[in-house]
Amino acid sequence: MKRDPFYWFCLLCVLMGAASYGLLSVLIKKAYEDGFTQGQVTVHQTGIGMALLWLIAMARWRRWRNPLRGPWLKLVLIGTCGLAMTTILYNAALQRLDASLAIVLLFQFTWITILLDSIQKRTWPGKLRLLAIVIVMIGTVLAARLLESGLTKASFIGVLAGFFSAVSYSLFIWWTGQLEGQQDAVIRSAVMVSAGFMLITLLYGSEAFSASREAALVGWGLLLGTLAQVVPTLLFNIGIPRIGSGLSALLGAVELPVVILTAWTILGEPLSLWRVVGILLIVTGIGIAELPTGKRKGNSARLEEKH
Repeated sequence: MKRDPFYWFCLLCVLMGAASYGLLSVLIKKAYEDGFTQGQVTVHQTGIGMALLWLIAMARWRRWRNPLRGPWLKLVLIGTCGLAMTTILYNAALQRLDASLAIVLLFQFTWITILLDSIQKRTWPGKLRLLAIVIVMIGTVLAARLLESGLTKASFIGVLAGFFSAVSYSLFIWWTGQLEGQQDAVIRSAVMVSAGFMLITLLYGSEAFSASREAALVGWGLLLGTLAQVVPTLLFNIGIPRIGSGLSALLGAVELPVVILTAWTILGEPLSLWRVVGILLIVTGIGIAELPTGKRKGNSARLEEKH
């Protein structure tokens, strides 16, 4: 099957979107250290991200279509159960766990997404894809030093929040992969984030503001909203529908080395040999996932092919 002419551009979009997410873990931890609560950070992060997306959408008003047409129900579902729940659960995990453990738990989205994709297509992933998953997961464990720290001293609620953030992130990637690629990515992103913001406001609206330090909170919200809601949502909406949710889950593995490297440079966390080995294994796994697999017939084709 002939690939989409924008295939490699879409690969880059997904990689950059994942890298943008990777910067969040360290910055959210810094916001908590600055004295702000999970509710304050989450509301401002999502609300300012939503406002930025609608500003971009309004500047592109010529691309607007009939508002009565479009997969609005799907977009609302992705925005609430996918984007919003991932933000809520992952921010909760970061408040209770080390950033390295929280990202390991989030990274369970890799096998969950590929499992969902395989169930939908009623086909077992190929040998190379399975090998890539194994290598990525081994690299994830090493890079996050899970064998050294373990789960014995971790918050049980934090662990649950981290794991379920992986489930909601998997649903976001999987459902986004089912959307039609012809729809305007900015409008689609704005609708998703708006739906998610309504859910977050219902949960945290009463504790959303900091009267004495609102300016600083808005600054954090602007930074986090851009990196969490605007950049990755736009890039994922451009890339995932064209390359598929299975490959997108593997490409999303770049988020982990970004977290490790930013934690090293900003927080001063040690960059051990095992972490370097883990990062190299993740990159190797992504490369193996892109190797030719031979036959490409029907539902047996590679998961990254256009739906």
